[in-house]
Amino acid sequence: MGVLVGGLILLIAGLVLRGLLGLNPNRRHGASRHHRLTDQQLAIFTPFSTEVETQVAIISISLDDAINEHNSGHPDLAWRLVQLSASEWARVTETITGLLEILHKYLPQACGVIPCRGMTVRGFKTRLMADHLRLYEFLDKIIVHSRMRFQLQIHASKRAVAALTSEFTRTYAGGERSSDRSPEFWQRLDVDSHDFDLLAKETLLAFRGLLICLPAEDLAAFSADLQGVLRRGVLSASTTA
Repeated sequence: MGVLVGGLILLIAGLVLRGLLGLNPNRRHGASRHHRLTDQQLAIFTPFSTEVETQVAIISISLDDAINEHNSGHPDLAWRLVQLSASEWARVTETITGLLEILHKYLPQACGVIPCRGMTVRGFKTRLMADHLRLYEFLDKIIVHSRMRFQLQIHASKRAVAALTSEFTRTYAGGERSSDRSPEFWQRLDVDSHDFDLLAKETLLAFRGLLICLPAEDLAAFSADLQGVLRRGVLSASTTA
């Protein structure tokens, strides 16, 4: 009991000190909005982010069309669209995971306070993501140092992407084994897609935050590593096709 009380006292003291030092999340989030990418940084960020957003959009649109075709009584066409989504999902997972690994690699080179707003459970629809992010959300509130918060977000994002991909893969495999696909099957595909899209957006925000803090002399190597991730994604898509 004494240990528990002591822990609670330390937690409360940490939160109070954080407020006194002006380190509230809302204040930090507001400050990060004033950061702008340079032309050189934009030239790195825009092509990669556009590629990821396009890939994720293909998944969302294909699954929406699949659900509509299923409801319209076209099961074969609906399933072909699900197959397209599954193929693209694997490609995007590899791209996002590769990006997160690069962010972790270049984190030691970052200068200053890294803009890091952190992820919240609110907005995610799956029970899996709510359970997965609950501990992360708690830790994010008590960690003050921006570099540690950013590292925590990278770790949590990698685990979240892997967990959500595993859930989608199990759902897809179950649908492939049976032609009698229940409404719950289509609902799971829909909410998994929603959360995957949100995870991708959070990863791109983290990408932007680190890019702002990288020294100019590291940008060329950083960009080359990103291009390697994109090339692997293209190769994976070709192999799947």
